[in-house]
Amino acid sequence: MTDQAAPAAAVLIIGDEILSGRTQDTNLNTIARFLASLGIDLLEARTVGDRQDQIIGALNALREAYDYVFTTGGIGPTHDDITADAVGAAFGVAVREHPEALAVLERRYPPGEFNAARRRMARIPEGGTLIANPVTDAPGFQIGNVFVMAGVPKIMEAMLQDVAPRLRTGAVVHARTIKIRGVGEGAIAEVLRAAADARRDLSFGSYPFGFGGAGEVGTHLVIRGRDEVEVDLAEHDLSQELRSMGIDIAVT
Repeated sequence: MTDQAAPAAAVLIIGDEILSGRTQDTNLNTIARFLASLGIDLLEARTVGDRQDQIIGALNALREAYDYVFTTGGIGPTHDDITADAVGAAFGVAVREHPEALAVLERRYPPGEFNAARRRMARIPEGGTLIANPVTDAPGFQIGNVFVMAGVPKIMEAMLQDVAPRLRTGAVVHARTIKIRGVGEGAIAEVLRAAADARRDLSFGSYPFGFGGAGEVGTHLVIRGRDEVEVDLAEHDLSQELRSMGIDIAVT
């Protein structure tokens, strides 16, 4: 169901490998784009290590503040995969083998290969429902407004397809980008401020590019809003103002 009042969401990235720099996180970008396509505002992201107290504290804060929380990482078969237990503790419920998850995993592995470590992936907090994993079968889960997914990007992205129908959506945010060539932010700061003051229902952002290296230097001005007509009008007016100043622009 679509609602004009946009739901708000947060992401909790879990894993020592992310904090150490050993693994580069790409899941945040994937989730952000996924939520934007549904008209859901992603307002906060946190990263914590494989420590239960950190996960519990962050999760409880985020699930109280936002409509939805998406976690990635820590639901595999090894000893440091503690997300399910931490989520159970955050909700104050036991973590047990889920019959459906157990059946899915038993079908996945040949006789004799479904060992105790792999069996751990069937454990979810009581009251949780499974999130399908079409890549490796090992499921994620939802409990309350929290969606717990794998850290492996390919698996996490596949899980989002099962998550999407469960979400309340909002009006999609439309964006227009004005590319300014050869001009830095300082030269157009007052013009941008005036445009933002004139249309407070829209978001105006400035993002320089090309500094510190060879190639073209300039600034991207991005206008965002849920009313596409207003976004287009704002882009038109700002573009005209910049052209009147003799600034070379391109609109995308």
